[in-house]
Amino acid sequence: MPSQLQALRRHTTVVADTGDFETMRALRPTDATTNPSLILKAVQKDAYRPLLDQAARDHRGAPASEITDRLLVAFGRQILDIVPGRVSTEVDARLSFDTRASVERARGIIALYEAAGVPRERVLIKIASTWEGIQAARLLQEEGIHCNLTLLFSLVQAVACADAGVQLISPFVGRIYDWHKKAAGAQWDETARSGANDPGVQSVARIFEYYKAHGIDTEVMGASFRNTGQILALAGCDLLTISPELLAQLDASEGEVPVQLSLPAAGSPPPAAMACGEIAFRSLLNEDAMASEKLSEGIRLFVADARKLDQLIEQASA
Repeated sequence: MPSQLQALRRHTTVVADTGDFETMRALRPTDATTNPSLILKAVQKDAYRPLLDQAARDHRGAPASEITDRLLVAFGRQILDIVPGRVSTEVDARLSFDTRASVERARGIIALYEAAGVPRERVLIKIASTWEGIQAARLLQEEGIHCNLTLLFSLVQAVACADAGVQLISPFVGRIYDWHKKAAGAQWDETARSGANDPGVQSVARIFEYYKAHGIDTEVMGASFRNTGQILALAGCDLLTISPELLAQLDASEGEVPVQLSLPAAGSPPPAAMACGEIAFRSLLNEDAMASEKLSEGIRLFVADARKLDQLIEQASA
């Protein structure tokens, strides 16, 4: 009998959510995603610290932002030597509300990859799913720079991303689950809200259904999982990006994994189209307490880790 990881691969592209090369070699994902938090965690390990030290040494005197991007690309290049598909590299979260600066930073990251011989088709630029971030992605996609819109918690964000023609979105299952669990407090029933009834799973399923029913090409990649039950409940999603711990659990468990998400039945009416202009986007996002709170919180957390990474770079450059 196959492992659950092997069975999942039949329906869904498996992506590693890590900066750990050895995990990728062992579990053979198709793609890999990184973010400032994962890179910060990685460079504090002896195995990966030399990448930070070399970037700081080779570009001493350069702004921390430039060294950071060179470090991210150094990680990305090594990841692409392991995975056959794509790597996601994130634009500094401090630029989440600045369209122009996000575009310029993304162009710089792609230029570093291309200078190293990596074609842009193998790189996804990660940007937070703010209005400004989505508009930056629109411009980048027009230039042939593919984008992964992250920190996505609602259908309105997904619809705006589709309208911008982005390559891929990353709805955050676990953080949606966290918010609803905290809001429910003592009334939370873990058994009743698991599997297909998990609020994070339901959010991704709704986005997937909307995209497929309306013929939208943007890829859906579930992210930020808390347990394997959430992953298995989204079998059939275009992609799922999974932490090393949960990848290992799936690899160690035997069993078939049935498809949970599939294309709408022929002739079934599609969900009502949603407006995606700026006013509608901001209004609907504001009305969704969970999505607006988790988006803001996610940006703050990534910014905090970006600042910690800056400090490590400055120490290494001294």
